[in-house]
Amino acid sequence: MLLLVHHQTSNGRGNANMQINADFQTSVFISADDMVWSKSPMAGVHRAMLDRIGDEQARATSLVRYAPASKFNRHQHPAGEEILVLEGDFNDEHGHYRAGTYLRNPNGTTHVPFSIDGCLLLVKLRQFQPADQIQTQINTRTAHWQAVDDNIVSLLLHHHGEERVQLLEIQAGTKLPICPEKGGHEILLISGSIEHRDRKLPLHSWLRFASHERDEILTTELTKLYWKSGHLPPR
Repeated sequence: MLLLVHHQTSNGRGNANMQINADFQTSVFISADDMVWSKSPMAGVHRAMLDRIGDEQARATSLVRYAPASKFNRHQHPAGEEILVLEGDFNDEHGHYRAGTYLRNPNGTTHVPFSIDGCLLLVKLRQFQPADQIQTQINTRTAHWQAVDDNIVSLLLHHHGEERVQLLEIQAGTKLPICPEKGGHEILLISGSIEHRDRKLPLHSWLRFASHERDEILTTELTKLYWKSGHLPPR
């Protein structure tokens, strides 16, 4: 099933009952052109909420944009925080992370994030499995990618149980099948472009395929994808 409405809440007050694309057995496809950006509690930090259960203490997947010289307060990471730096430079008191950096901050870690020149992030909150306590920092631009076939190279970022996170770089004109899988699939377009159901999707479009879904996407130029699978909770 295709969910066309990408932003929905259980009421209009934005309280702890907020739900956005919260039925993980429903597939959701959001073009970057259709994303709705909203202010966060911190000045200069905006986010496009892709899926969410809860208000500021939420299980959430978002694109987050930091304006230059903006920051967020110190916070903990109950059930983990996963970050992919898409554009610009991201910082905290532990380091400086350029575009292409992949971070995993498990339960118990804290930081004060900020950006000097501005950045765009993919951020996933409260989605770690309880036993997953690996802290990760990977520079995907210098890491070792492996060939899958003549058209695809991949970089494995994380693997725990049935959950698998990877980047794929794919030649133009490649059809990628989406097969049913327990825990489903989630894709973010990092560079290039893809076609899905006769619609060309622009940079930073997001697709979430439910576990029962069978589908395909087509690359229309050299394309890089964030691809996560096996992680979506049951109904």
